[in-house]
Parts: sequence; C-alpha cells; structure tokens
Amino acid sequence: QVQLVESGGGLVQPGGSLRLSCAASGSIFNIYAMAWYRQAPGKQREMVAVRHSNTNTNYADSVKGRFTISRDNAKNTVYLQMNSLKPEDTAVYYCKVDASVVSGQPPYAYWGQGTQVTVSS
Repeated sequence: QVQLVESGGGLVQPGGSLRLSCAASGSIFNIYAMAWYRQAPGKQREMVAVRHSNTNTNYADSVKGRFTISRDNAKNTVYLQMNSLKPEDTAVYYCKVDASVVSGQPPYAYWGQGTQVTVSS
C-alpha cells in the first residue's frame, strides 16, 4: 500500500505564502500523477493543481499565476507553493497520488489526510 503524509498548512494573512508538502511511502512501483485538491466548507472537493509524470502541469483557473506545483521524484514528494493567498483559498487541502504497487497494475488513487489552510486577517 501507499501512505501519504501532508504538512505545511496553517493560518496566514491575505497576501501571504505557504508551502504544502506531501510525501508518499510504502510499496510503490510507479507514481503517475501527483496532485493537490481542496475542499472548502459546504463546497465540493476541487482540483487545484496536478503534476503528471511527463512533467506537464494543470492548474485551476482560480490559482493560476499564484500557485506552483512541483515534485521531487527521488523523494516521492509533491509540493504546492501558494503565494498571494486570498481568503477564498481557505480550505482543507488534500494530496492525491496515482500509483501502482506492482508491475502491470493500473494506477490507483491514494489520498492524504488533508491539511487545513486558513487565510484570514
């Protein structure tokens, strides 16, 4: 199985920055996409950013130009650098990793436990 450990959430003032980290461990054969999602109270979970194994990235329109996703393949870790944070960025942020644990197995989606990000003055 694959375990995900997230860190880096917290309280920040509008305009501030935070960096989230998500480290994957376990019996990993291959990691495909690594992504960040978020869920605000009363809203559906939404994709924030995704980094594919071919280095292509996709961002939600609401975070383009402010957030940057990156990954360290040697450490099986994905990061989300969040700049110019706004109150509407307040949410629980979840890491999602598409990985296989044996050769020939299709990727399975693993989720982290979530980390709270609160943007408030």
